[in-house]
Amino acid sequence: MTFERSPRGDKPGPASVILPGKTIGILGGGQLGRMTAMAARSFGYRVQVLDPDAACPARFIVDSCITAPLTDASAAAELAKNCDVVTIEIEKIGLAAMRAAAEHAPVHPDARVLEIVQHRARQKEWLVARGFPVGPFRVVRSAEELRKAAEEIAPSGESYLKAAEGGYDGRGQEVLKSPADAEQAWNYLGAEVCVLEQAIELEQEISVMVARRPGREVAVYPPALNHHKDRILDWSVLPAPIPDKLTEQARDLGKRIAESINVIGLLAIEMFVQKDGHLMVNELAPRPHNSYHASERACVTSQFEQCVRAVCDLPLGSVDVLRPAAIVNLLGDLWLKYPQPRFDLALATPEVRIHLYEKEVPKPGRKMGHLSATGATPQEAVGRVIAAKAILDADM
Repeated sequence: MTFERSPRGDKPGPASVILPGKTIGILGGGQLGRMTAMAARSFGYRVQVLDPDAACPARFIVDSCITAPLTDASAAAELAKNCDVVTIEIEKIGLAAMRAAAEHAPVHPDARVLEIVQHRARQKEWLVARGFPVGPFRVVRSAEELRKAAEEIAPSGESYLKAAEGGYDGRGQEVLKSPADAEQAWNYLGAEVCVLEQAIELEQEISVMVARRPGREVAVYPPALNHHKDRILDWSVLPAPIPDKLTEQARDLGKRIAESINVIGLLAIEMFVQKDGHLMVNELAPRPHNSYHASERACVTSQFEQCVRAVCDLPLGSVDVLRPAAIVNLLGDLWLKYPQPRFDLALATPEVRIHLYEKEVPKPGRKMGHLSATGATPQEAVGRVIAAKAILDADM
């Protein structure tokens, strides 16, 4: 299906090119939608979003916001009717809603990509079928299947049970210390289908962001190095201070996955670096990603601007690193401890900036914002954001 629109009576360009001045729709109005909207507005686009939260972070940035569940096909269609292209900022969108939107405007990425990615078992099986490296896993549908699977892949070590659908930032997951924990873990998650993954001895966790436009131009960012705390991303730095050979292997793997799944827009690939240096794919995310927030400070083109360029079929921007940059997440726990964090003190740290998402209600583990910093080296950038975060935690 081809869409050509010229709401202002201007001369139409190529069918896939959405020029500034047109309207971009975003399914999801969280912080990623907010920051994508900010990039779009700097280009001169109008922006509309759909989100179940009437006070979502993007609402304060966009032209209009439809308040409806992300599974509401009629609401998604209504959004698309008033947009020239539609993209996403979260995977938890109903496939029927994606298809309904696609009846009225191009949707990037499309429902086919989301169908693979939003279901962990389907995603793992897709990767294995195409020869991409993943760790040992089993798909299980009962406590008994889980026990047998744990005996097969982790008879004397830890394994991770993850619900096939939903869950993020450590939610929807449980650790098995041994196969004897199977029934308790299964009952705790309460999911119909789960994926059991063998715990792997890791050297590092990295991610790679790939941008791809309808014209098939591809841009691959340098890997980011990620550090997690309580299974939530704590800090991330660009570029990852890793050997050049590993950087190229990671970028090549990310590019091959993006081309194989035929994504239009962005695709973040989380990867594990094993002790022996081999790479394994952890998860895919076809949207902007927390680990690439530092691209706003480090790179010629931020991930959010790149998303706009890709879905609108504009030439992709340079992904070169101008200066290393790092981010550290600010969780709701900080506000629960100190209702008015002393950001003025944190900003005294050299080259630090604050990014808040305007979320009204702080909750434990909820991402409320992040700090970013640049440095002469990745290590210096990380040191600065950690130091600034420590000032907030101390509330001096």
